Amino acid sequence: MPEKQRPWSREELILAFNLYLKIEFGKTHKGNSEVIKLANIIGRTPSAVGMRLGNFASLDPYHQDRGVGGLKNSGSGVQQIWEEFSNNKEELIYESEKILAEKQHLTIEEKYSDLLFDIKNLKGETKIRAVKTRVNQSVFRKMVVANYSSKCAITGIDIPDLLFASHILPWSKDENKRLNPENGICLSALYDRAFDKGYITLDENYKILLSSSLKKKEKMEYYGNSFALIENKSISSPKKYMPKKEFLEYHRDVIFDKKAINDY
Repeated sequence: MPEKQRPWSREELILAFNLYLKIEFGKTHKGNSEVIKLANIIGRTPSAVGMRLGNFASLDPYHQDRGVGGLKNSGSGVQQIWEEFSNNKEELIYESEKILAEKQHLTIEEKYSDLLFDIKNLKGETKIRAVKTRVNQSVFRKMVVANYSSKCAITGIDIPDLLFASHILPWSKDENKRLNPENGICLSALYDRAFDKGYITLDENYKILLSSSLKKKEKMEYYGNSFALIENKSISSPKKYMPKKEFLEYHRDVIFDKKAINDY
């Protein structure tokens, strides 16, 4: 059956949505290598995959708030996948990665062997939970890093091995928000750790604040080189999802400074 007449299956839509989450904004066109790769996997043309990415963009609140429509008339299938993701990010992201692995003739454990090598001896539900957590954390990282054009939001460092998806609300705090891309900031290793431990945070205008315990180190050379220069500096603007202000408020109230003082 010609492609234009062949309905998209649920699995194909899930894979298109998976790519939509992980691909950098503005690069969803048919010439993108990731679009071409997915098209080959599911037996579609790159143009068709690009159109589906546009359909998902039309449902994205970020674009709706900007008045950007995306490609309308996406059909009930696209709408259903979007709603499923909104209501249960944990399950749909994991399911999408399992489907992608199967299409590549791999198990999820084989596809993510570099992340799962130390839990291969776990059994049953314990292993299933551990695999799901690692896989979802990996996808979250890809979403957040793509959102910041693969650069640290503070320094602009663009070396992938040095970049982390820093959670604003801790992973263990709220299961429903842990995979929300508004709950992540792309930071290089030093600032990821400093943010996680409450030595730095962001104010309501996305400017960097330094904790009182960190400022006690102002006479140290590393303070001048690594921290004094970033105080009150705005982070770089992400491509799609700004850090959610209510999440940042929690970070300032609960993690920032107080935790740093306790650990000091």
